[in-house]
Amino acid sequence: MEFNLADLFEASVDAFGDREYLVAEGRRVSYAETEARANRLAHHLAAAGIGPGDHVGIYALNSAEWVETAWAVFKLRAVWVNINYRYVEDELRYLFANADLQALVHQRQFSPRVAALLPELPELRHVVVIEDDSGEPDPVGDAVDFEAAVDGQSPERDFGPRSGDDHYILYTGGTTGLPKGVVWPHRNVFFALGGGIDAMTGTRVERPEEMVDKGKAMGGQISFLPVAPLMHGATQWAVMGQSFVGNRIVLVARFDPHEVWSLVEGEKVNMLMITGDAMGRPLIEALEEPGSSYDLSSLIGITSTAALFSPSVKDQFFEHFPSLLMSDAIGSSEGGNNGISWIKPGGTSMKSGPTVTSMSGTVVFDDDMEMVKPGSGVVGKIARFGDIPVGYYNDPGKTAEVFITVDGVRYVMPGDFATVEADGSITLLGRGSICINSGGEKIFPEEVEAVVRSHPDVMDALVVGAPDERWGQRVAAIVEARPGHDAPSLEAVQEHCRKHVAGYKVPRQLYVVDKVERAPSGKPDYRWASVVVDTAPSS
Repeated sequence: MEFNLADLFEASVDAFGDREYLVAEGRRVSYAETEARANRLAHHLAAAGIGPGDHVGIYALNSAEWVETAWAVFKLRAVWVNINYRYVEDELRYLFANADLQALVHQRQFSPRVAALLPELPELRHVVVIEDDSGEPDPVGDAVDFEAAVDGQSPERDFGPRSGDDHYILYTGGTTGLPKGVVWPHRNVFFALGGGIDAMTGTRVERPEEMVDKGKAMGGQISFLPVAPLMHGATQWAVMGQSFVGNRIVLVARFDPHEVWSLVEGEKVNMLMITGDAMGRPLIEALEEPGSSYDLSSLIGITSTAALFSPSVKDQFFEHFPSLLMSDAIGSSEGGNNGISWIKPGGTSMKSGPTVTSMSGTVVFDDDMEMVKPGSGVVGKIARFGDIPVGYYNDPGKTAEVFITVDGVRYVMPGDFATVEADGSITLLGRGSICINSGGEKIFPEEVEAVVRSHPDVMDALVVGAPDERWGQRVAAIVEARPGHDAPSLEAVQEHCRKHVAGYKVPRQLYVVDKVERAPSGKPDYRWASVVVDTAPSS
């Protein structure tokens, strides 16, 4: 047995086969049932020519089929590619081509977008469609229904040996605008994100078999509800990490606070995973609506990652759940879990971002590439060594920029600013002044600026983040009207942007100025833009 993700899952199947594994949209499947269906799908994909190293896209809402596809792909030593279902055609065109997809498993409702792009993707030779009763036609005549693919193959586990060096790719919006595929060896990502290092003790797993031993030692099964979409790494790893120790996963297709609380009540969920205020605030507001009543006595813990989880919202959770175990984690698609903090009632205050106990391999470098001394107050960038990715797929330039070598040690440094406290803990300060984090979605301003500037009435534009009570930040655009044209309205800019970028990237505020300020080199002056947002009335 290797530190291979499929091997780790199969070990859980062998140990916990009869346990209920997934609850999703009314479906209930055990570990053994999921294994059999994943094996069937893997055999189907293999018959279609998919094998080691081939890339298979998964384009769907949270569902049992999403998880079955993931395990099927890994069983073949192939590589899954997560696809953001909120992307519009231009974004999908780039991702599909960049990822070199050989096969695609997608939900029927997304067929029109897939059909529009298939003629441009000669390497994408096989399509499987998950039925969702949307009524959309197959994107191509030879697309295969998911259930037909599963039903027509063997349930046996008869695959060859695998390696801890097999690849897993996590596509992320990152800080460079267009999606980036972070290439992880299975072994490395297991330790960085999959539970290979205990977040409480820092103890490192020495043998793959220890994960099953951990599951047995728990004395029972925990029910875990990761609320965010599986297209994001946080939920992928919530599912996989819990799978390796025999726990039970409850999935919700789309976030709805009342649906989440109904599932906590009905399925006796023990742990929730959310993305900061974007989910935490609506969940609390739903509880406080007149007539709202749920039996939430099963809930013992909540963890937040990927977005700002403000002290006021944490305090509200403690008001409703005084004994709640609460954690706030920081990390990235490139660096894995960099640190975690355990929050107690009365101890929710933060300096800038969360202050966390760093995970093994996490350091902070100053501008001179020296490690920041604890208590110095120096602001640096978080880096990690050891269990790190290979680099970015199809992007050697960005790989060379983010994956660096210092004194013979290779680090990944994606750009998160932080400082080191006197006790060695790390306080996150954010991804610089340009990357906007809206409810866990990272938005690169230049991508949105290019779209705003393509509006016929816009001469120039800058985009920055503005404070937002629910989402942490929202997109604000500062525009200079084209000479001889009236300045566009916010509604006009939004309508234009929705044709080119996903909805969460569309500006929510608009500021019209006489002249967009830039440096003599032509580079944008984001500091000036932030002042405009802070001081000027928006349109």
